[in-house]
Formats: sequence, structure tokens, C-alpha cells
Amino acid sequence: MTERILFTNARLLDPASGLDRAGDLLAENGVIAALGPNLARDGLGEDVHVVDCVGSCLAPGLTDMRVQLREPGDEHQETLATGAEAAIAGGITTMAMLPNTVPTIDDHALVEFVGRRSREIGRTAIRTYAAATKGLHGRELTEYGLLAEAGAVAFTDGLHAIADAVVMRRALSYASTFDLLIVQHPEEPSLSAGGAMNAGEIATRLGLAGITPAAETIMVERDLRLVEITGGRYHAAHVSTAGAIDAIRRAKARGLGVTCDTAPHYFALNETAVGEYRTFAKVSPPLRSEEDRRAVIDGLKDGTIDAIASDHSPQDQESKRLPFASAEPGIVGLETLLPLSLELYHNGSLGLLQVIRALSQRPAEILRLPGGRLKPGAPADLAIFDLERPWRIDVAALRSKCKNAPYDGRPVQGKVTRTVIGGRTVFGLEP
Repeated sequence: MTERILFTNARLLDPASGLDRAGDLLAENGVIAALGPNLARDGLGEDVHVVDCVGSCLAPGLTDMRVQLREPGDEHQETLATGAEAAIAGGITTMAMLPNTVPTIDDHALVEFVGRRSREIGRTAIRTYAAATKGLHGRELTEYGLLAEAGAVAFTDGLHAIADAVVMRRALSYASTFDLLIVQHPEEPSLSAGGAMNAGEIATRLGLAGITPAAETIMVERDLRLVEITGGRYHAAHVSTAGAIDAIRRAKARGLGVTCDTAPHYFALNETAVGEYRTFAKVSPPLRSEEDRRAVIDGLKDGTIDAIASDHSPQDQESKRLPFASAEPGIVGLETLLPLSLELYHNGSLGLLQVIRALSQRPAEILRLPGGRLKPGAPADLAIFDLERPWRIDVAALRSKCKNAPYDGRPVQGKVTRTVIGGRTVFGLEP
């Protein structure tokens, strides 16, 4: 039996085609069948279920390309199921999780486990990276071909940089034979070892060991040279410094096939958020200077930074309520990804389609996943949100198991009202 759903009275947003206009969207059997103005006038029949979007924005569902979900191994912090519930509340219809679980996802059986659990949960699509090196130890490469065949979307050592230049060169060369992507945590470990926050005046005043921004820039510049040698596909995760962004900008101008992403905390916060040793503002790489924060926005504005990912990193109370230097880094971000990113639109830094492109189209393209576009034949994975609705972030109300976020009480504008996956509503709020 054909299932037909008409989403009417919406502001259709499709960055791939530049579409931004009022109209309707028809989904049939889980895919987009048609979109345009006044589809209901064309006599769609009585079997169509109508969803009135009451003027809200309708965009491709978000693809979050960097999350930690802790399963298997640390389910007390997050599970695939709780992560999926938080994701759909944030308009995220696909997410890619890091392989730093226990055990590490460096075997095809674990990649298949994630895919199977995702189907069982039946919410947002959960995909996984595979480890670039066995056990994330940075020495011996994993079996890229077999892992990709099992469903791995790309290869990364997660929170660890692939520090050895020879290993990174081999990884890029090996991945290029399968046309696969290497994702790097760009931080030179010998320069960041022992550091707790961004190096500078505030770190000095607080008596905390600093991490120089050069640790990120040096690693990115080294890797870009290796990309030139190997021709491999390379992605720098959560870039946070002006130096690294400028290096990537120059590499793109030279025609290198490199991409990068950032996270909301690198444009929504700066190092002052650490305040008096606020461990909820401790992340890796650390929050940077105001100059770097503005450079991140400029990188998003000119397209140097391709995507915005939540960098969702759940940490329990025992991991955060410690002296700053001992606390684990990380911020939960699935439900705040869209509203914090929309700040860039509301303050005039980016156009609305630019924001949606960084949240949906570009991450889907980089990971070569379906979705990210509103066009006939594409999956009917949709995020519907009220662009103007004001609200305050209530960390205690977040659906993630852990509540480690420095945004409690922060006023934001823009609220997800409905998330649709395969034409089926999986999350909805009253208008």
C-alpha cells in the first residue's frame, strides 16, 4: 500500500539548489515524490495524510558527522538508543559515531553491530567510522577495504591524532586505493601533552598548562603536505584556529581535495567560558581566543569550513566534577547543534541556506551518504523548525544521558518542531 504524506504550508530550504520559498512537499513510501507551490491543488486524492507546517522551515534532515555514543563499553554515559532520541529532538536524521568505544571499532563485526542496532532502534540512522589504526594506537593500519564493505563511512583514530608522519602517509595512500576518507584529530601531541586549555593570558592567570594553537596548525600543515604526496582524501575535524583554517583555505585554492568541519562551541564560545575552572567548558581541542572564534566564523562564511558537527561527547559527573586539569573534555551537543548554528544566521554572519548547507548537504556529501537535499527521489528525511521561536537551553531537560554542557540558560532562537525519517514522523512538538 502506498503511503503518501503531504507537508504543506512550509518554507522549503534546499541549499543544493538554492531553493528558499514557500511551498509543499509530498513524500511517498519514504522518499520525496514532489515539491513546489500548492501541490494540494493538483488533486492528490483522499489517501494523502496532510501535515500542516504552519509556516515553519522544512529542510533536509541534519547529518551530524562527529558524535561519540559510548556503546559498546560505556553505556552508563550514552547508548545508541539514548543518542538517537537526543538526535531526533535536534532534527538530526543521520549521524556518524567515532570508533573510540570499548572495544575499539576496528573489526568488521563491530561495524556491522552498529548498523544492526541502528536498524533495531529505528530512529535516526547511525553510521560509524572505523579506526584508522588498530586499537587507535597509531601504528598498524586496519583493514580499510573490509571495514568499508561492512559499512564504515571513513577512518579515524577519533580523539587521537595520527601523529606518526609515516603512518599517516601510509593511511592516506592505502585509503586512496579504495577512494576512502581519512579523518584527522588535528593536534600535534607533543605540543599539547599536559595542556588543559588554550595557551594565553587566561591560562596563565588560572595557573593551568596551556595548549598552543600552533599544535593544530602544525599538524594540519604537515598533513596537507602528505595529501599532496599521496593524493588521498583528507578531512580535518573540529578545526578551531585561524592558522589551521588559513592553511586549509590555501590548500583548497591549490586544488587539494581536502575538507574540514568545526563544532558550535568554537564559534559560540571562546576561552573566557572557562571562567573560574568551569570543567563543562573543557573540550579538545580547547576553546580558543576571540580572534580564533572570529576566524572560525569567517571560515564558515567563505566556505573554507565545509561542515558543522556537534562533536557530541557525553561525560558523567564523575568525569567532569574534578580539578580542571584532571577533568575529561567534551560537551553534549545533539540537541543544541541547530539552535547554536542558527545564531550565525540571526546575528547576520551567515545566510540561512549557508547554515543548512553546513549542517546537512556538505556532511552528507563528504561522507557520501544519502540525504542532505530536497529533490524527488531523495530520502524523505526532514527537519522542520520554527526559525523565530525563542527559548532558553535547559541542560537538565536534554535527552542525552549526560548533561555536560556550558549552555544552561543561554537564550537561543529556532526550535525543531518535527523530525521526519523515511516520511515517518519520529519526533514532534506542538506548534
